[in-house]
Amino acid sequence: MFNDSLHTMTLSEDGSFTAYSKEYEEHYHSTKDGALNESLLKHVLPAFGLMQDKERIYILDICYGLGFNTLATLYHHRQNAMTSKLYIYSPELDGALIKSLKDFTYPQEFAAFADIITKLSEDGVYEDEFFYIEVFIGDAREYVRGFHETFDIVYQDAFSPKANPALWTQEYFADIQNAMKRSGVLTTYSIALPTRIALHENGFNIYLNSGEGYRNATLAAFVELEGFESVNMAHKIACNPEVRSLKD
Repeated sequence: MFNDSLHTMTLSEDGSFTAYSKEYEEHYHSTKDGALNESLLKHVLPAFGLMQDKERIYILDICYGLGFNTLATLYHHRQNAMTSKLYIYSPELDGALIKSLKDFTYPQEFAAFADIITKLSEDGVYEDEFFYIEVFIGDAREYVRGFHETFDIVYQDAFSPKANPALWTQEYFADIQNAMKRSGVLTTYSIALPTRIALHENGFNIYLNSGEGYRNATLAAFVELEGFESVNMAHKIACNPEVRSLKD
């Protein structure tokens, strides 16, 4: 059954279920924005809207959690009849959680991926003509350091900086920067100034992701992005001199 000794399944406002982590004392998704909506609107749609048609797209999903970002990516791929092959790499510290996900109540949009969910729960790896997915059980920071200029997309979706600061520091984002292609894009729900400063200090341009039906989020890239409002980081830092990025 779903691993409810450390998690409580919670209905979010878009009708999809998320879970509450008793260990981190946070939900995996915004219950207000909705688990499915958050994955699509804060991560998948803005990221793929910026990607040129590519034969292969490499994605780093930090962290796998309930798998929504990965599964929403597969859903978007099939809904749009994409022909690219997706390579998704996702670290996750909680191996027991991964094993329990074959019994999680996912939205109907993910019904077509039941076999993939089961395969990942049992083996941690899945591959077919269009998808290669690898779930790494262990330390995300150690995992990220094994890649160099690999990823087109990074979903930065760890628990909040307050709950899990190690995955939001300046040094962490230096490793993320090293793992990304120069044309890559990073998405995150966080609009916290320390997070944006940590990204800025690693050479990222910062953009606002906003729209109907969800709270503001952030995009970060090394190149200039069209269609998104640029955040003037020099002005933000000058107006908030006491705010610093998190450090290891």
